[in-house]
Amino acid sequence: MTLTRAQLYSLEEYARIRPEFRAKVIAHKKNRRVPLGTNAALYFEDALTMQYQIQEMLRIERIFEADGIQAELDVYNPLIPDGHNWKATFMLEYDDVEERQLALAQLKGIERASWVRVADCAPVYSIANEDLDRETEEKTASVHFLRFELTPLMIAAAKAGATIAIGIDHPRYHAKTILNGAVRASLVADLN
Repeated sequence: MTLTRAQLYSLEEYARIRPEFRAKVIAHKKNRRVPLGTNAALYFEDALTMQYQIQEMLRIERIFEADGIQAELDVYNPLIPDGHNWKATFMLEYDDVEERQLALAQLKGIERASWVRVADCAPVYSIANEDLDRETEEKTASVHFLRFELTPLMIAAAKAGATIAIGIDHPRYHAKTILNGAVRASLVADLN
């Protein structure tokens, strides 16, 4: 699924409904965050989270012309899952600036060490930063965009209730989370 101009609110309409829409999106996002250890998290995207991002960009930048709106759609539509994958914003979260700088230098490649496993299937590792490279020779970035391509067998198993695990296997950072409850249901709803 991709968003179109017809699905977006005008600046005037968005200003009127923004508090309610924002509250709806914040509640929705609570069921799309997967913590991975103490300093990393995946924020899984979908059409609603991307509509919010686009609406906020249009509002902040005061974009109302067709070309500008289409440019925002072109940037954010690729972050919407297509029914065969999950797409997520990966964040390394360190409050202390010095600790964060040290960690980013030590965690190069972490974005490619993230994985998803459904049932007993082999883990699927992330495809990272398809839009641009976010790693230098000195460090990785604190934000990455990941895609996890699932096989038809994995999709069927996830929809049938199989265990879904998400983790990181990096030489300097290991984490694993088993999805359950509302988070699991929200992500499975993305699958065809």
